[in-house]
Amino acid sequence: MSDLKVTLIQTQLHWEDKEANLRMFDEKINSIKERTEVVFLPEMFSTGFSMQSALLAETMDGTAVQWMKKKAAEKNIIITGSLIIEENGEYLNRLIWMLPNGTYGTYDKRHLFGYAGEHEHYTPGNKRLIAQVKGWKINLNICYDMRFPVWARNTIQPDTNEAAYDLLVYVANWPERRKTAWTTLLQARAIENQAFAIGVNRVGNDGNNIYHSGETSLIDPMGEIIYRKSHDEDVFTYTLQRERLEEVRKNIPFLKDADAFTILPKG
Repeated sequence: MSDLKVTLIQTQLHWEDKEANLRMFDEKINSIKERTEVVFLPEMFSTGFSMQSALLAETMDGTAVQWMKKKAAEKNIIITGSLIIEENGEYLNRLIWMLPNGTYGTYDKRHLFGYAGEHEHYTPGNKRLIAQVKGWKINLNICYDMRFPVWARNTIQPDTNEAAYDLLVYVANWPERRKTAWTTLLQARAIENQAFAIGVNRVGNDGNNIYHSGETSLIDPMGEIIYRKSHDEDVFTYTLQRERLEEVRKNIPFLKDADAFTILPKG
């Protein structure tokens, strides 16, 4: 496993305006001057966190998915973020992990935000996505998932004697009014899972006049804050160091003492 360079994009979103958001992200990705390998975008990056699923959904052949495919190939990067997707008559808050060669992985948000009625407009997923790049195993999640630590629990795999993942990611539209939960839980997830953790959030008001202060963050496996940005838009690039991860796991090997468990289907 070698070092991995990642870019986090914190930005305002144009409410329910797919074309404007794709133009904006096109410009922001073009503005990255240094070489990067994975670019992280917020939750529902093409629309904002909208409950207008029937109006705004696209298929896996849709405009935003095709934009991800084209941009990943053009820049030779991996791009990830979530979109509103329609599939088999269901609406999904789907994270897409788009590779430069046009292949992709998907994760459908498991924990739907009932407080905002998300469960009334979207179907939950039931499978984790742990992507791999350059030897890094990356556990990909969406926003509200962060409140449910069992879903993200890291474990030692008996076949390899290695951790299930090395980097934990949440793409989000997390409101400023609950930012203490966002910042606290992200640090906790990094510490308890002995992994780097990334939380990519938006800024500004959405179409419901709910303000988002960002707090996009990168946390190391000991819970130390490497990066955190409040209120302002930003494009931040950083190299995740393999040596730091291995040092923490070697010096404090507590993952091997964790409880064994099985995650059951909801309902």
